[in-house]
Amino acid sequence: MTHQQRVGLAAMADRFPAAELMRLSSLAERAGFDGTVLSDHFQPWLARHGHAAHSWSLAGALGQAGRGPLGIAAVTAGYRLHPAVLAQAAATLNDLYPGRFWCALGAGEALNEHVVGQYWPEAAERVRQMFEALEVVTKLFATLGDAPGSRRTTARHRGSSFTVETSSLWAENPTPPPVLIATSGPATARRAGRSADGLMTIATTPERAGLLRERFLTGVAEAGRDPDTVRTVLRLDASWAADEETALRQAIEEWPLPAVRFPRSDVRSPQDMEQLVRGIGAEDFEGRMLVSADTDAHVRAIQAYLDLGYDEVYLHNAGTDQAGWIAHVGAEVLPRLRLRGTGHDSTPSARQHAQDLPHAPGPTPKEQDNDDDRTRPRLQGLRRAV
Repeated sequence: MTHQQRVGLAAMADRFPAAELMRLSSLAERAGFDGTVLSDHFQPWLARHGHAAHSWSLAGALGQAGRGPLGIAAVTAGYRLHPAVLAQAAATLNDLYPGRFWCALGAGEALNEHVVGQYWPEAAERVRQMFEALEVVTKLFATLGDAPGSRRTTARHRGSSFTVETSSLWAENPTPPPVLIATSGPATARRAGRSADGLMTIATTPERAGLLRERFLTGVAEAGRDPDTVRTVLRLDASWAADEETALRQAIEEWPLPAVRFPRSDVRSPQDMEQLVRGIGAEDFEGRMLVSADTDAHVRAIQAYLDLGYDEVYLHNAGTDQAGWIAHVGAEVLPRLRLRGTGHDSTPSARQHAQDLPHAPGPTPKEQDNDDDRTRPRLQGLRRAV
């Protein structure tokens, strides 16, 4: 089966209050957006945003407000949320909204995870822990589907980071929800292809996004998996407004994060980030985020990622007038996009793409160096044991 392509809303729980996110998600669905993905934060990136709704609670409510796909990304298993509890929460939402819910695991950020007082490790260790968490969740999902009153299938796990004693998930839906891996690194994307249900990334350039998808599908092929059973998902940040001046101003004031040219995973407080984004200007967004009042430019940007073969693209606009932007996209952007599976097929399926790949090449030294943030300079003084 080849997935039908979708364009949905990225609802930023670290920017807007929960009730407003409910309203925006409903507006987006009525405007033609197909699905919502929630960010998962304990604190906002910037103090000026002033919000950080609990994504799992909010997802339960959002599911009642719409009918499309519903995701949470990226979730860090460990620290705030043991993977066994994550599996239970995901199975519950999967019971409530069968065939709609999904989540993506990430390696995490100190901003959200340091609050529980655990040591914050290097990126390589966090990536290892992320894949161990995926193993735990997968084991527990394998216990789903037993009939009430029957002998329960059980799972247990003893690993470097997590322990799960003999237990089961007591949920009704026997088909587990998809669990993706969120990453910006080619080596991690390739590893995800061997075991995860999909790949999620945040767009920087089509070239980078294409490389990540290619590496993910290489991992899928290496594991002998059917590429049409996995999905690739992308979040696209942009700044659109009625004029160029407003588009730039709202990018700088409301969402300067794409212009930050150093790893953010060690930043611990919104106040620290406020200091780190001071002085960002128009030139810092070049090649990092589209800032434009030109609707055609936004259509081309979205289409570029669809043409790479990404199954789902979730849009996030930097501006504060989210309702106005949603209405504009629904009227002027979505009708112009060519989506696979809707009669305007212009993109390769995952199976076609996988067949065209060269035989499982390893990541080049440059790709390995760029994988996540494990070899890039770290922010001095921000990472420490608490």
